[in-house]
Amino acid sequence: MTNSSKGMNYINVTHTSGYGSQSAGNRTDFSSVFTQQVLPVLYALICAGGLVLNGLAAWIFFRLPSTSGLVVYLKNMVVADLLMLLSFPWRVASDLGIGGWQMKVVVCRYTAVLFYLSMYTGIVFMSLISLERYVKIVRASSSSSSSCLCSFNASSLLQRVPMARVLAFLVWALLLLCMLPNTLLTNRPAAEGCSCMELKSALGRRWHGVSAHLIVAIFWLTLILMAYCYTSIAQHVYRSYRRVLRDGSEAGRKSNRSIFSLLAVFFLCFVPYHVCRVPYTLSQLSGIKFSMQTRFHLFQAKEATLFLSALNVCLDPVIYFLMCRTFRESLLRKLSTADGENRRPSITNGLSVSNL
Repeated sequence: MTNSSKGMNYINVTHTSGYGSQSAGNRTDFSSVFTQQVLPVLYALICAGGLVLNGLAAWIFFRLPSTSGLVVYLKNMVVADLLMLLSFPWRVASDLGIGGWQMKVVVCRYTAVLFYLSMYTGIVFMSLISLERYVKIVRASSSSSSSCLCSFNASSLLQRVPMARVLAFLVWALLLLCMLPNTLLTNRPAAEGCSCMELKSALGRRWHGVSAHLIVAIFWLTLILMAYCYTSIAQHVYRSYRRVLRDGSEAGRKSNRSIFSLLAVFFLCFVPYHVCRVPYTLSQLSGIKFSMQTRFHLFQAKEATLFLSALNVCLDPVIYFLMCRTFRESLLRKLSTADGENRRPSITNGLSVSNL
């Protein structure tokens, strides 16, 4: 059997997937029932859940003053999640075949870029939060014990609101500069059956490669930074563990759980995708030979782990609740107020009926 006849087994059952990347001129597509029917439903579910959770988070956060660097970083994570949510309906429609090839063009040019912009912006803010927690827990403790005020004042800049706002602006500006050309340079005339890469100009394809390497480098640098910060935090927590047990401090144990919630979400959502992306990217290179079956399974794994990355929009509100006391107290206060208002009319109605 020839290579072309082997490839047809996959071509006959597939069409272009929302965020799937392809090489220019490569018509082989490895979509399946999983990517075309199961994933759209899952994306629709997290879109609905994420809108509720992040809408509530935004309603609370943007009524609160930015009293610390942590609050500034968390607010920007909410914005990144809301932007990511905007890309989901377009992906779902494209994967379900709604809107035809014109919808796929919209996804290629705009919403896929928005998805990755939001994802990597959120990753960078996770790294800043990790660094801020490291400064607050480890550096502040060591500086106070050694009475080195100069070191403490320098490291505490990360926790100050003006510096946090400057860093937030730089993060958005640099990632926009990196990702926006992927939209502007996807400017070739569209036709039915075109892949995303075929819509890009020659410069656009080169920029796509540069930006892809850059954002992957951002992830691995964030992973190294978080590994260092949380290893140091874990060592600090371990040293204080006996004291916590001796004091019977339940608050201390809750504090530790809230700190490590960020690490848990990061590893669950983003690590699988970037680990899977390494062999998937190698399978796309013309100089490296992979069988059709291997390439098919790598594509399925890439799409599944990309969904885990998208799932972060539903898990981030858990981070806000655990890590930010101001957010938690405001949410609980509003929930208790709403519960009280719901009970009050029933009591009033009961009295009016009895009087009649």
